[in-house]
Amino acid sequence: MKTLEGTTVGILGGGQLGRMDILAGRRLGLRFCVYEPAPGATASRVADEAFAHGYEDTEALARFAAAVDVATLEFENVPRAAAELVAAQVPLRPNPHALSVCQHRSREKAFLAEHGFPCAPFEVVGDATALPEALARVGTPAVVKTAAFGYDGKGQVKVPDLEALDPDAIWAALGRPHGAVVERWIHHQGEVSVVCARGVDGKTACFPMAENVHVDHILHMSIVPARVPEAVREEGEALAVRLAEALDVVGLLAVELFVTDAGLLVNEMAPRPHNSGHYTLEGCAVSQFEQHMRAVVGLPLGDPSLLTPVVMVNLLGELWADGEPDFAGLLADPSVALHLYDKGAAKKGRKMGHFTVRDRELGAAVTRAEAAFLRLKG
Repeated sequence: MKTLEGTTVGILGGGQLGRMDILAGRRLGLRFCVYEPAPGATASRVADEAFAHGYEDTEALARFAAAVDVATLEFENVPRAAAELVAAQVPLRPNPHALSVCQHRSREKAFLAEHGFPCAPFEVVGDATALPEALARVGTPAVVKTAAFGYDGKGQVKVPDLEALDPDAIWAALGRPHGAVVERWIHHQGEVSVVCARGVDGKTACFPMAENVHVDHILHMSIVPARVPEAVREEGEALAVRLAEALDVVGLLAVELFVTDAGLLVNEMAPRPHNSGHYTLEGCAVSQFEQHMRAVVGLPLGDPSLLTPVVMVNLLGELWADGEPDFAGLLADPSVALHLYDKGAAKKGRKMGHFTVRDRELGAAVTRAEAAFLRLKG
């Protein structure tokens, strides 16, 4: 690889996570090339070079790989074939195998079960006709999830009991997928997440566990430190490290976990920076984005320690329904940090930005974050 300041990092995907990767990597003197089918994507606008081609365009992918020294992923929906083509030319961190496992629920669940990680009872089904037997084995209530391309609660249908079962209606509501996962509905005390970094040398570092609050299946707020016993935090970090090692991840692995009376259950994984890790931008000695860049280019990992209690709040497109929200009013609180993603048109459910609030007392940070959000809503 070239000297640090001459290194070009390729990013597959052009969303806000890629944008924040680039902004963090600029501090290290890195250059960036983005591959994103949609022209003018937010990460592309802050990159040194951008390729606006489909993931099936092997010639364009080869040119992209030739233009970079190392590559990474911005989201999981990059086809494995595209990732493997890039990985054949330059180091891709994380590797195509980790991508393949995390981008498909059936493979993800099979990986967890095979390696002995705790997760909800599940069955993999190929079509609607298999649902009744799978639900009978898993038990109800249950949730049926598309095997691929599901996020923020999309591609999921809850089945309260077998009497309410209409297999064809469920399959149609899921968009008639090529496959689905049937999971036992977990009655939990809350959801938490841990972002674990793993370097080229195999060393790991976990960011503090976040307590996540969802509204309509979309992450609304992350509270750090999570309001759980220390033993739960230690268990979550240990699981995240074991998963990163089992997947041989270089870069970040975000692990979402359910808190239950019997311990933590792994819900989902993402081999990239994560929405619930945005708090690290103001709350930690090194952000998840700089940490990811460090790992990707082979630098030692930074200190993930929490500097102060912090709360992150997502800003969705519906806040723009009557024009731009009152960001000046939001920033009247000097401890608030605002991040807007420059994603163009605001749409309902679309993540347009976030803000964080810091305070020496966690309870005060939560109260101030909730009040600030209500002011934005008007």
